[in-house]
Amino acid sequence: MYQNKIYLASPFFSDQQKERIKIVMQALKQNKTVDADGIYNPQEHQEESLPFASHEWQDSVFATDMRQVKRADVVVGILDYKYEEQNLEPDAGTIFEIGAAWAWHIPVVMVQFKPENELNLMLARSHTAMFTGDKIKTGLEDYNFNTLPTKWTDMKVF
Repeated sequence: MYQNKIYLASPFFSDQQKERIKIVMQALKQNKTVDADGIYNPQEHQEESLPFASHEWQDSVFATDMRQVKRADVVVGILDYKYEEQNLEPDAGTIFEIGAAWAWHIPVVMVQFKPENELNLMLARSHTAMFTGDKIKTGLEDYNFNTLPTKWTDMKVF
């Protein structure tokens, strides 16, 4: 059985964001259609040998992340960003990576821990599947990344 390479698009700037990544990573690693060693998590590849935010660092991180998006079989995007600060908008970097994947015909599976929030129609129409709230863990563990069945969201769309 083929095991898919995953690019995990997600913010990773706070402890809460890192906890969401941990939950998603654990679920993906349980999925038999996912290459557990082939999950690219950008937070693990931040060019720490370069001065943070320097032009050299920016160029390197951007090029590496875009190359990894293009190499992925599927992009999994965590839309939750700064809910703990009452900011309901998804992370701009995550949205950019989702848009790049869609433009390159790479399927996108989205995750939203807070399903009571509204979802922009551009995101709502660019995913192949979406798992929200308490359905995330089992949804990602059981989803067939080889056949990619459509799973629409029931979130309110604007």
